[in-house]
Amino acid sequence: MENVNVAEIGSTEKTTGSYAHRLSSPMPFLWTMLLFLVIVGFIAAILFRQTQTAFMHNPGLNGLILGVLAVGIILVFNHVLALRPEVRWFNSFRAAGSADKVNRNPRLLAPMRALIGGRKSSVALSTTALRSILDSIATRLDESRDVSRYLIGLLVFLGLLGTFWGLIGTIGSISTVIQSLDASSNGTGDVLSALKEGLSTPLSGMGQAFSSSLLGLSGSLILGFLDLQAGRAQNRFYMELENWLSSVTDVGSDLAPALDAVAGSSSDDMRALSEYLRKVSEEGGVGNQRSVAAMASLAEGIQGLVKNMRNEQQMLRDWIEAQQDEAKAMRRTLDRLAERIGLQERGGERTERHRERASHTEKSEGK
Repeated sequence: MENVNVAEIGSTEKTTGSYAHRLSSPMPFLWTMLLFLVIVGFIAAILFRQTQTAFMHNPGLNGLILGVLAVGIILVFNHVLALRPEVRWFNSFRAAGSADKVNRNPRLLAPMRALIGGRKSSVALSTTALRSILDSIATRLDESRDVSRYLIGLLVFLGLLGTFWGLIGTIGSISTVIQSLDASSNGTGDVLSALKEGLSTPLSGMGQAFSSSLLGLSGSLILGFLDLQAGRAQNRFYMELENWLSSVTDVGSDLAPALDAVAGSSSDDMRALSEYLRKVSEEGGVGNQRSVAAMASLAEGIQGLVKNMRNEQQMLRDWIEAQQDEAKAMRRTLDRLAERIGLQERGGERTERHRERASHTEKSEGK
C-alpha cells in the first residue's frame, strides 16, 4: 500500500500579506524612557542644593538607595534592548524564508527556532506547537522582569528603613535632652543654650529619616515608570508574534500523525482493522435493539401516564360542573327566600296601615 504524507493535508501557505508581516522595533519605548530620565535629571539639577542637603543627612543609606536605583535602571533598559536582536532575527527569518539562512540564533525565540528548524517561514504549525511556543516565550518575558519588580519593592523598603532608623535616633536624643536639663540652675540662658545644643541631634535624626524616605519613594517611582514602559514593549512584541503564529497555524495538522499511521499500514493491518470495526458495529446493533425495546416500554409507560392524567382531568371537570350547578341552585333558593321575606314585610306594612286607619275612624266617630 502506497504511503501518503497526510501532513500536507490542510497545510495553509499564506499569501503575500503574511510575508509582509514584520515585528515592530522597541526603540520608541526606549526613547520614552530616556526622555523621562532627562526630565528627572533636569528636576534634580534645579533642586540640587536641597537634594545634596537631604543626601548628606545619611550618605550611607542614601548612597545604597541610589545604587539600587542605578542597577534597576540598567536592568530595565536591558529588558528593552534585549528585544532588538529578537526582532531583527524574526524579520530576517521572514525575509529569508528559512531559519537556517539567518546567521545568528535568537535567545528569547529559541523555542520557536527549535520547532521550526530548517522549514520555510510559510510552514503551517500545529495548535500544540503554537501553544508551546507562546507559553515558553510568555514565561521568559515574565521571568526577565522579576528582578526589576523586586528592586522596586527594595527601594520602598530602604526608604522605610531609613525613616524608622532616623525616628529611633530622634526619640533617643529627645529623651537624652530632657534628662540633661537642670531646672534648678539660676540662669535661663544656660537652660536655653543646653536645650539648643541638645536638639541638634534629634533634628539631624529627623532629616535622616525623611531624606531616606524621600529618596526611596522617588526611586521606586522612577523605576516603576521605566518598568512599565519595558512591560509595554514586551507586550507589543508578544502580541505581534502571537498574531503571526496564529496566521500560520493549521488546526488539522494535529491529526496528521494518526492519518499517516493509517495510510502507511499494510493490507493485513487494514483487514484486521475492518474486522474489528465490523464486530464493534454488530455489538452496537445488539445494543441498539435493547435501546429500542427500552424506549418502546418507556413510551408505553408514558402513554398510560397520559391516560391517567386525562381521566383525572375529566373527573376534575365533572366535579367543577357539579359545584357550579349546586351554586346556581343555592342562588335560586336564596332569591326565593328573599322574595318571600319581601312579601311578608310588605304584608305587615299593609296590616299596620289598616290598623291606623281603623283607629283614626273610631276616634272621629266618638267625637
